Amino acid sequence: MIIVFLALFHWSGDIYHLLAKPLLDALPKGTNMIATDVTAPFFVPVKVTMLVAFLISLPNSLYQIWAFVAPGLYQHEKRLILPLVVSSVLLFITGMAFAYFLVFPVVFGFMSAVTPSGVSMMTDIDKYLSFVLGMFVAFGMTFEVPVVVILLVRMGVVSIEKLRQARPYVIVGSFVVAAIVTPPDVLSQIMLAVPLWLLYECGVFTAALLGRSASRIESK
Repeated sequence: MIIVFLALFHWSGDIYHLLAKPLLDALPKGTNMIATDVTAPFFVPVKVTMLVAFLISLPNSLYQIWAFVAPGLYQHEKRLILPLVVSSVLLFITGMAFAYFLVFPVVFGFMSAVTPSGVSMMTDIDKYLSFVLGMFVAFGMTFEVPVVVILLVRMGVVSIEKLRQARPYVIVGSFVVAAIVTPPDVLSQIMLAVPLWLLYECGVFTAALLGRSASRIESK
């Protein structure tokens, strides 16, 4: 990670500009982001670059962990854990991409549209970073739902039938979670709640499919 960070450090300003682009595109003409902290213009791009370096180096870090743990696992454990780890990383990154490309433009466009007259929408770069990271974590964790569902079923904590019966509660819970972690506009809440519900359904379907495949193998 350190090597990747050092390689990217020269472009830290450009990397932050890329992260801020959804908001910059939504700001009214003639307005910009601001830095209220003296050190923010330097440290905020550095923090973003560190995050990017972490994501780029994550596959190698996970491989090193897997190489250390794998010799102590049974074959059936290897068949389960490796796909789950890989899918977890991919789903988390997909959640971040979903937030960046689809949710942010909608949220920032809404905020810009409802800004009262006489008020300049000029967000502090440090607060923007905190908001973005919070949204990335929220959507990244949301996209982990299928993995959680599959693990619960495989560990025998809950059955497929119980998960199907819980569907109405999951739908309501999805909108409650979305209302808590997203800005107070209906559209962004729907953009989190609906994927959360659909990912739950995807997890239930995949868990049932894996269960049937395991049953066929055992019967042979």
